[in-house]
Amino acid sequence: MTDPSAPPGRQRRVWSRYYATFIDVPAGPDWRDRIRAAAGAVGGIAFTGLLCAIMLGNGLSHPLLVAPMGASAVLLFAVPASPLAQPWSIIGGNVCSALVGVLVVNLVTPPMLAAALAVGGAIIVMSLLRCLHPPGGAVALTGVLGGAGGASAHYSFAFVPIGLNSLLLVLVGILFHRFSGHSYPHRVPVVQNSHATRDALPLDRAGLSHDDVEDAVAAYGETLDVDPDDLHIVFKDAELRASVRRHGALTAGDIMSRDIITIGREVAVKDAAALLYNSRLLSLPVMDRAGRVEGIITPLDLGREGASAYQIASDPLTVSPDTPLVALVRPLSEGRRHEILVLDGGQRLCGIVTQTDLIAALAVT
Repeated sequence: MTDPSAPPGRQRRVWSRYYATFIDVPAGPDWRDRIRAAAGAVGGIAFTGLLCAIMLGNGLSHPLLVAPMGASAVLLFAVPASPLAQPWSIIGGNVCSALVGVLVVNLVTPPMLAAALAVGGAIIVMSLLRCLHPPGGAVALTGVLGGAGGASAHYSFAFVPIGLNSLLLVLVGILFHRFSGHSYPHRVPVVQNSHATRDALPLDRAGLSHDDVEDAVAAYGETLDVDPDDLHIVFKDAELRASVRRHGALTAGDIMSRDIITIGREVAVKDAAALLYNSRLLSLPVMDRAGRVEGIITPLDLGREGASAYQIASDPLTVSPDTPLVALVRPLSEGRRHEILVLDGGQRLCGIVTQTDLIAALAVT
C-alpha cells in the first residue's frame, strides 16, 4: 500500500486516499436536501402502507408492505435524478425481479442455490428490459426466502404486494417531487433555439459535444449511475466556471459602453424607429422620468401594437457592473438578446454590453 522508504507525510496521504474510497459522496447537495429526502421517504412509505391497507382490507395495524420498498424509497426520494430511480426502473424492476424469484423457487429446491440464481436472474432480466433497480435483487431474494408453499411462491406475489407497493410509492413520489421543486420523472432540460432552426445553441456547438460525453462514458469501462445528458450539462457548466476563473478579473463594468443613447417612455413609436435607423442602433433603452430603466426597444419590438415607446418595449437582460465577464457568455449566445444592460443598485443605467463588446474582450484576454 505504501513505500516504507517514503517520507511519513507521503505515507499518510496515500493511506488517506485509500480510506477515502470507502466513503461515498453525500446523498444530497446540502442538509436541506437530505431532510427533504427523509421527509419524502416517511410520507412515501406511510402512504403506500396506508393505501395498501385500505385497498386490500388488510387492516391498518398490518400494512401490506414488503421490506425492499424501503430501499426503493431511498433511491426515489434521495436521488430522484438517478436512472435507477425512475418509474419504469422501480415498477418494472421490482415486478420482474419478483417474477424471477417465484420462478426460481418453484424450479430449484436447494435454498442457497435458489437464492443465488434468483438474484443473478433478476439482474439479467432487469438489464435486458432496461429497468435496472438495485432493490430488485432484494425483491427476488424475498420471493425465494418466502419458501415453497408460502405467499411469495405464487406468481401473484409479483403484482400484490410487489407491483401495488411499487406503483403507489412512485405515485406518491411524483406528487412529492412536484411540490418540492424537483423534476420527477427526471427530464433533462432542453433549451430550444430561439430562431426555430435545427442548429444547436452556440455554447453547445463549442467545446464538449454530446457525442464526446457518450464516447467518454463508453470508454470509462464502468456502469455509471448517471444519464449522459446530465453529464453533458454538468461538463458544459464546468467549462464556463473554468472560464470565469481564468477571466475572473474582467467584469461587465470593465467592458461596457458608457455613452448610451436612450429614449423616454412617452416618445412616439415612429420617432423611436427613426432614432434606431438614423443612429444605426440595435437597441434603445427606455427610461422613466427618474432615469430608471423601464424596458428596451429593438427592431423586432417595432412590430408590436402601441403608440409610445413604453407600450412596445420588452424586458431587457440586466446585470450589475461587477458581474464577471464570462457570466455574460451564456445569455448573449442563446439568441434571445444581443445586449445586456448594466444597472446600479437603484436600477439606473450605467452602460450596455453587446455581443460585439463581449467578442472583443474575449479576443484580447
